This record gives sequence, C-alpha cells and structure tokens, in this order.
Amino acid sequence: MDEKDTSPRRDGASRRAALWATLVAVPVTVAVAGFTFAKLAPESPEAEPSASASPRAQSSAPVEMPAPALAERPTVLCRALMSQLPDNVRELPQRPVTAGPEQNAAYGEPALTVACGGNPAEFPPTDEVWKVNQVCWHAAEEGDATVLTTVDRETPIRVRVPKSYEPPLQWVTSISDTIVSSVPSAKQAPSGCSA
Repeated sequence: MDEKDTSPRRDGASRRAALWATLVAVPVTVAVAGFTFAKLAPESPEAEPSASASPRAQSSAPVEMPAPALAERPTVLCRALMSQLPDNVRELPQRPVTAGPEQNAAYGEPALTVACGGNPAEFPPTDEVWKVNQVCWHAAEEGDATVLTTVDRETPIRVRVPKSYEPPLQWVTSISDTIVSSVPSAKQAPSGCSA
C-alpha cells in the first residue's frame, strides 16, 4: 500500500518539474527565434531588391536582322530550329526580330542573335573548331561580337555573341541542344569535329 501512496507524489513532482521546464523553455525559444529572425530580415524596406531591378535591362524593340531568301531544304530546317529554340538563353529572354522570324531569333540587350541558313563559314583548315553538346562551332571576331558558326550541319547557323557576354561558347549550350534535335549533321565536317 505504501508503494501506491508514493507513486502519485512522484508523478506530481515530475509534472511540476516538466511544467517549470516548459515555462522556461518556451520564452527562451521565442526569444531565440525572434533574435534570429531580426538578424536575417533586411534592415529596412530599401534594402530589399525592387522588382524593376535586373542585372540587364531588356529592350522590347525588335532586333534588326536581315532575312535572305533560302532554298527549300534550309527553309524547312530553319523553321524546325526556330520553332524549338528556348524562350531564354541562360538569363536572356527572347526578343522579336524585324524580319524572318522563321530563320532569325534574338535574345537580351545587347542582342545575342541566331541566324539560320546562308553561306557556310569559310576559314583556314588550321583554325580551331569547338564542339559544344555535339555541335561543332567556328569562332570569328566581328567588331564588338564573336560570331559562332556551325560547321557540321546541313545548313549553317550563326550565333552572334556580344563581347559583354564573354566567354562566347557558354551561350550556345542550349542552342546546340536544339540544333542537334532539329538540324541534321552534314555529310562532311572539319577533322576537328570528329567525335
């Protein structure tokens, strides 16, 4: 019977101890959470980035691009390519072009442009070519941009990368993926393009 008499006292003492521990722990936890939140929150509303702030200003004006007449096969391939190009190249959103949306595309400001069709790149056999995601590119400097031209596809694709986007090859990764799925390989390609 003595055991039954002492059990409720121990339970009562345990409950009081647990209640005191809770009464102390809850305010301490709230204080620590408040302190952490205050340290992580911006000091003032001005410190928060505004919705209009962006690393690159984006123009909505169409990008001036020529649209030379293409033969039937390049026209079909270019339409397939343009229909599958991504909406963004890295962080650059697509923009309208002045002519030939079935063979031209543009991204960002300053504009990175993609032109499909036309004459193949001419370059000495000693020039380097670069393979990016199974597409072989030749790079040529042209004014304030690097022009990358495919050299292993049925129809050439030119990507003009402004100097402010250096290094240029990083910009053709997603474009190369689209080229592989829409423009077949040429029967002949420079020796540096072999796998």
